[in-house]
Amino acid sequence: MNKKLKKYLTLASVFSLVFLLSACSTTPITNHSTGIWDGGIVLNFSRAIIWLSKIFGSSYGIGIIVFTIIIRIIILPLMIFQTRSMKKTQEIQPQLKALQKKYSSKDTETMQKLREEQQKLYSEAGVNPIAGCLPLIVQLPVIYALYQSISRTEILKSGQFLWLRLGDKDPYFILPILAALLTFVSSWLAMKSQPEKNSMTTVMTFGMPLIIFFTALSVPSALSLYWVITNAFQAVQTLVLQNPWKIQRERDEKERAQKEQERKVAKAIRRAKKSRRK
Repeated sequence: MNKKLKKYLTLASVFSLVFLLSACSTTPITNHSTGIWDGGIVLNFSRAIIWLSKIFGSSYGIGIIVFTIIIRIIILPLMIFQTRSMKKTQEIQPQLKALQKKYSSKDTETMQKLREEQQKLYSEAGVNPIAGCLPLIVQLPVIYALYQSISRTEILKSGQFLWLRLGDKDPYFILPILAALLTFVSSWLAMKSQPEKNSMTTVMTFGMPLIIFFTALSVPSALSLYWVITNAFQAVQTLVLQNPWKIQRERDEKERAQKEQERKVAKAIRRAKKSRRK
């Protein structure tokens, strides 16, 4: 139940982002903007990007890139927590499936017992089933604030970077394609480390890049640039923290050690039986 909730929350969050980006305010952000959102968050995002841009020769594209990397570093502890939680969740999948098979009846009492046993297993393994949603939930306000800080700050909206006008769409669709491709790479790497694949994981791996691509087609190129950098960072982060080839080697070694232990136990039992016969 919790696993399904997590996936539904992820999908709902992405579609919420699309809705928010299509309905945000266009009132310019200035030093006189007030309120928690406009004056406290969006204005300071705008100031931070402009300040970083001035350090790099007033290049607003570089300012956005550096700002993105800083944001990713700030939320890195949360991402590490998510990675560890996901790894623990993946490793207890066989036990979860065994419980689902044991309590397969759909009556209320059996389903309640299944939930209790699942919660017990999660608790023993130190797993929070919905922890994987936290980084996405944290990033959504960041993406929305970045969108507004650019679209509502004239100097950023009219800024140039390479072939881009940051407040307009990418005319050559290069950033949407890169954003989708890097989203796929980071999702594929995460999926490859899982001991078992399922249809929902596959749909998310291939579906999320499509959502990012079509969304990036209709938003300022500055936001597409944010997605490109954040997903490149995510791919590198996955290779470092959740390297699928390293995890698979460790998993194989663990299985070999377990089989070897079982072989030794079986051999010891056979010897004990022979000794009793004598």
